[in-house]
Amino acid sequence: MAAPIDFYFDFASPYGYLASTRIDALAARYGRAVTWRPIMLGPAMKATGGRPPSTVPLRKTYLDRDLPRFARFLGVPFVFPPDWPVAALAAARAHYWLTDDDPELARRLSQAVINAHWGLGRDIREPEQVAAIAAPLGVDGDALVAAVQSPAVKERLKAEGEASLARGIFGSPFIIVDREPFWGADRLDQVERWLATGGF
Repeated sequence: MAAPIDFYFDFASPYGYLASTRIDALAARYGRAVTWRPIMLGPAMKATGGRPPSTVPLRKTYLDRDLPRFARFLGVPFVFPPDWPVAALAAARAHYWLTDDDPELARRLSQAVINAHWGLGRDIREPEQVAAIAAPLGVDGDALVAAVQSPAVKERLKAEGEASLARGIFGSPFIIVDREPFWGADRLDQVERWLATGGF
């Protein structure tokens, strides 16, 4: 069986959201699974000297047009959250809390959270907000809130972030197919061509 596709994203990344609406179906067309890997972009920004685009006025003016337009192009909902970017620590920790025992549930949780944040404009900063999104999936809210505060889960997210930097991940979304990296939601057509042809 072919290796899974690694899908790195930050919940606070709108382009991560846009890619998330396509990645699973795209991979499935070529018999591939997707490993969802949430990260925090703060360390990558520090390593590259970057800044969140929404904090750069010239870039934000463009994003305010591009993001809703891109969502319309894909036919997916899009609502700017009240504040962005936010530090989505609780959501990322919740993913890794679940992923070893039930990776599919972890993926569904991450999908629900990023959809709620960018598709509905909901705030996801607090553990209780993530727990409310997780409840319809059958996740125990009290257990989630406790887990995301545990040292072991905090360390797991930190380790995943360090591993992503070691792989050269510096943005969201970042997709790795058979060791080939693709950065950006606008690279998914290239990802599909790579999958279809075995490389180009």
